[in-house]
Amino acid sequence: MIIEKIVGNVDEISTSGRHIERVYVSSDDLVKRIQRVTTDHGKELGIRLKEPRDLIDGDILYMDERNMIVISVTSDDLLVIHPTTMMQMGEIAHQLGNRHLPAQFEGKVMLVQYDYLVQELLEQLEVPFSREERKVKRAFRHIGHSHE
Repeated sequence: MIIEKIVGNVDEISTSGRHIERVYVSSDDLVKRIQRVTTDHGKELGIRLKEPRDLIDGDILYMDERNMIVISVTSDDLLVIHPTTMMQMGEIAHQLGNRHLPAQFEGKVMLVQYDYLVQELLEQLEVPFSREERKVKRAFRHIGHSHE
């Protein structure tokens, strides 16, 4: 089966009464419009999205009256940064921006993929953080930029 469009997302469409098969992907794979995947029931699928969009945790690849195939993102090794002041947030955001590291925000915390150099930086700047295995809904996306 080739999937060319996303039906919807489980946050918007009810799953009740349907059997759910899951496709487990890493957050890095969410940006791939073309890929081969296998469901947790062993069914092979090709994904070839016609529209230029990233996959999101909970996206429904297929749905009929009785079945759904849903994207589930596996956990990432993350640094969860808990700045205590606006100054601290600005400093760490500036430092991470200079390194072109993609970040995500959830409430009052900043999430970045684990990197021992970033951990050392956070310790040096005395910014509170924790290292956690956590599931993100969207891909960490690098922003295209060059220093010319």
